[in-house]
Amino acid sequence: MAHEETVYEALDHASGGDGHWAFGTGFDEPLAGVDTTVPEGIDPADLGEYCLMLGDDALVLAQQLTRWVTAAPELEEEVAVANVALDLLGQARLLLARAGSVGVLGRAREQATESIPDEDALAYFRDPDEYRNTGLVEAPNGDFARTMVRLLAAATVRLAVFARLRDSRDPVLAAIAAKGVNELAYHRDHAARWVLRLGDGTEESHRRAQAGVDTVWPLLDDVCTATDLEVRLTAAGVAVDPADVRDEVSDVLTQVLERATLTAPDWPAAAPPRGRRGEHTPELAELLTDLQGLARQHPAATW
Repeated sequence: MAHEETVYEALDHASGGDGHWAFGTGFDEPLAGVDTTVPEGIDPADLGEYCLMLGDDALVLAQQLTRWVTAAPELEEEVAVANVALDLLGQARLLLARAGSVGVLGRAREQATESIPDEDALAYFRDPDEYRNTGLVEAPNGDFARTMVRLLAAATVRLAVFARLRDSRDPVLAAIAAKGVNELAYHRDHAARWVLRLGDGTEESHRRAQAGVDTVWPLLDDVCTATDLEVRLTAAGVAVDPADVRDEVSDVLTQVLERATLTAPDWPAAAPPRGRRGEHTPELAELLTDLQGLARQHPAATW
């Protein structure tokens, strides 16, 4: 084989020489080989909306974490944070592809070209009010301590949900969850180690970690409040009622904070799940501008 002059030529050669090697082009279908039949008695629109909820949480948090690349306190941590973001991006891709497979595309497909995969259309061509993520993941990063506290909270909730979703009647959700629990266990452990290190560290690191806890805790107010859709799908054996994981999540978080010599606030009063209904803060619009800018400027581009 002739020696390629650049890494780009090598990548192009490996992908068959069609010029499609960048992320989002030249890849297999994310659900290829998976039975995507909707379980009997389940409304496809409900299933798709639920997948959007889980997928949007992962996508938005992944985008938040990428902002620490080149800004983390250690070079090794930049790699670790990037890997966590990539895990979440992979989960988002599968979940959004599942939503697309049952027809939950709406205006996203109207704005995207036909050549763009469903999951990319949903990621890049929905407006903020069409996103279904919680306020926990869209809040500003703050400093590194707050980011790790938020990652700890988000990973703990998501791990508890995914552990139960392995028994979902939807074979796609069950498969995604079975793979995701190992990733999420690492995310939770990584964040917990940082919270322990910062909370039980110097006076300044302790102060910042406690400030992070005090800022993140109120954002948990709607995380464990179920929507009507989640209640319906849980009764049908497809979804997980987030209220069912609250005690587990609270116990895990309290144990970590106590070991980190941090004060665990009381769990906030339950609130309506605003983000699940498309009610978001201005921070999400700013984040989506960064995420979607290139795709919207060049919707038919290939790389």
